[in-house]
Amino acid sequence: MVHRHAGGTARTALTVLGALVLTGLPEAAAVEPPAPAPPSSAAQTLGADKPSSTLLRALQRDLGLTASQARARLVNEAEAGTRAGRLQNALGKHFAGAWVHGTTSARLTVATTNAAGVAAIKASGAQAKVVRNTLADLQAVKAKLEVAGAGKSLDTPVRYVDVRTNRVTVQATSSAAADKLIAAAGVDRRLVEVKVSADRPRALHDVRGGDAYYIDEKARCSVGFSVTKGDKQGFASAGHCGKPGAKTTGFNKVAQGAFEASIFPGKDMSWVGVNSQWTATPTVKGEAEANAQVAGSVEALVGAAICRSGSTTGWHCGKIEQHGTSVSYAEGVIEGVTRTTVCAEPGDSGGSYLSGTQAQGVTSGGTGDCKSGGTTFYQPINPLLKEYGLTLKTAAGEGTPGAQDVPSGSWRAGKVYGTGVRVTSNGVTYECLQSHQAQGAWQPGLTPALWQRV
Repeated sequence: MVHRHAGGTARTALTVLGALVLTGLPEAAAVEPPAPAPPSSAAQTLGADKPSSTLLRALQRDLGLTASQARARLVNEAEAGTRAGRLQNALGKHFAGAWVHGTTSARLTVATTNAAGVAAIKASGAQAKVVRNTLADLQAVKAKLEVAGAGKSLDTPVRYVDVRTNRVTVQATSSAAADKLIAAAGVDRRLVEVKVSADRPRALHDVRGGDAYYIDEKARCSVGFSVTKGDKQGFASAGHCGKPGAKTTGFNKVAQGAFEASIFPGKDMSWVGVNSQWTATPTVKGEAEANAQVAGSVEALVGAAICRSGSTTGWHCGKIEQHGTSVSYAEGVIEGVTRTTVCAEPGDSGGSYLSGTQAQGVTSGGTGDCKSGGTTFYQPINPLLKEYGLTLKTAAGEGTPGAQDVPSGSWRAGKVYGTGVRVTSNGVTYECLQSHQAQGAWQPGLTPALWQRV
């Protein structure tokens, strides 16, 4: 987001964060490996093969990598996302999760409840793990815990499905608090792992002032990602930062815009529409004021490296721990956030999370700080874009939505697609491999990293 004076001269970057598809397989049926992808590289599609220097330096510092390891990790994670998507679609209801691991994320593990799928997983170059519970079964257990804890879950503030352990994890202030929630939910105790911690997540909101953007001249948050809606420009941020209609000023205290929409609690998402003095840019403020480019919003796997930008603590990196986490703040429960090992502090709220060049989400809250370390949660960007009908501003500038009157089921740029969704493009049916907002250059027939021909 760049502020422009009345004369029109650009000043300072504001964006401080600124094939074979088998489903319903019988237990004894063999699973054939997915058809191999065309030679086009997923890393090239997602821009992981050309990372910015600011991203590489941060990964080296925060994850203890060499420059070559950081480069290899970004490429491996991009390629693993495509393979995981193909296997998820092939395994269907037996899919139980996927994650990357190792210093350079060179290993991809895919879990399945059907031993017949092991050969297909291994044929795709991944490690197979046969487990008891499907992802859907574990999500059902978590849903029961959410109902049982509604409005009274501050002593069990974090709940999520851990695909690596094939269980649901409850973080609680005591074992007794966790046992009480589990009993009230009526779920099988063997499916739940309890982690006792005194940490209580909080929304990372600050009323002390500083830089970034200000709400009603009182509170401070951080810009997430530049977006557009029709001819209107703006940026995505956290819902707890402001209510609809709240006025904002920029890092330089110049009038900026107002909150167009906001949800908190339940979700933690908002967007701010800016006035004509501000211009949306596809950049995030990285280390030492350098800009990191945003090229899309392809969702990263569990275990992938991720970096965060915020107006209080700047640029920090870590790893994705779990998607689909529920967190209880004092203000209420937030559903569907992603848990990470990245640190953050008050005032970083709303700021950007990037995996390579791909936007992941905006800072919601967390525990700890950037001196001793901590855990943070972000509101995923794709549900936010979908909720408000926004288009992510990207370096290629090709995210503009296509015609709104296209036939139902037809692919179009600007729409958010989830893994497994089928579309028609040029008379051919494709299945989505990774959740993302479609860019103009990412037509299904041209991007085997994101789409598989059915």
